[in-house]
Amino acid sequence: MGHSSTLAALIYQHMTSDRDRAIADRMGEAVRQALGGERPAPGASGTRRIARVQ
Repeated sequence: MGHSSTLAALIYQHMTSDRDRAIADRMGEAVRQALGGERPAPGASGTRRIARVQ
C-alpha cells in the first residue's frame, strides 16, 4: 500500500472501510427518500420484478 509500516496500512484500511460504509448508508437513505420512503421487507433479497413498458 506504500505506507511506512504495516500498522499504518491497517489503520488506513480500517478508516476507509468505515468511511465507505457511512457514504453507502447516506446514499441509501437519499434513494429511499427519493422513492417515497419505501423500505425493503425484512429478509428481502434486494431484487424485485418491475413491469416492462412496451
